[in-house]
Amino acid sequence: MRVFVTGGTGLIGSAVVAELLGNGHTVLALARSEDSARVADAAGAEPLRGGLADLDVVRAGAAMADGVIHLAFGNDFSSPEAVAKSVAEETAAQETIGEELVGTDRPFVTVSGTPWVQGRLSTEDDPLPTDGPVGGRGRTVTAILGLASRGVRTSAVRMPRTVHNKGDGGFAGLLTQIARQSGVSGYPGDGTQRWPAVHALDAAVLFRLALEQAPAGTSWHAVADEGDRVRDIAEVIGRRLGLPVEQVPAETYGPLGPIFASDQPSSSAHTRQALGWEPRHPSLLADLENIQP
Repeated sequence: MRVFVTGGTGLIGSAVVAELLGNGHTVLALARSEDSARVADAAGAEPLRGGLADLDVVRAGAAMADGVIHLAFGNDFSSPEAVAKSVAEETAAQETIGEELVGTDRPFVTVSGTPWVQGRLSTEDDPLPTDGPVGGRGRTVTAILGLASRGVRTSAVRMPRTVHNKGDGGFAGLLTQIARQSGVSGYPGDGTQRWPAVHALDAAVLFRLALEQAPAGTSWHAVADEGDRVRDIAEVIGRRLGLPVEQVPAETYGPLGPIFASDQPSSSAHTRQALGWEPRHPSLLADLENIQP
């Protein structure tokens, strides 16, 4: 299968590209810069120059492919306005891809975060949140899944708060980055809130399985660790960096503060049973031991 991948040179995307190429697929990778194009080419993918905002390029990429995996996102969480801009850009790109694929029965795998449910593990059956700092992403993914009724084999891989590799990535990576800057390995709230996690290489396998097997309109959870306590994460970071571990205000994390302070464990039981997905790489707490002082 020739697969058009957006965000194919990031932490998750590079793992997805390698997984696809290693399993007999070819990859057309959206590359917004010359550096990204070189990275994609070196990985064995065919680069297609352009970014998410270049809708004509995005449409052309989808038209040239047998299937699409969408991973790109602006990842600017510096302000509510920046988050809204990234969400709007992503929404327009996904709508463009979806319209190009209508009536083709081709697979379109999109991405979201796992939902959080008061008092229990979230499951694949739970709806995505449509309010809060990134609620727009939930609304977009729900609309994309609705294209199943228009002849697109849509599916959504829901990612946990931390997708990690070699001790970096996701919310835990942000905690590490802020700890280096502030001199304190901090955590919001009382630290007992739980974040789910997955190794990037395990997540990549699930994206491939969804592309190859997922029925139209379905959602899947890329969750290996159902929920690590944030204080435990901060303690490993503090020990690796030689920094004190302390509670800090949720406002420390800007627009993401309310999410950082939330308890949000998640399950992947249905995903494992239905798609045969089985995480095999190190857990988050084990992988954080790779943080260099």
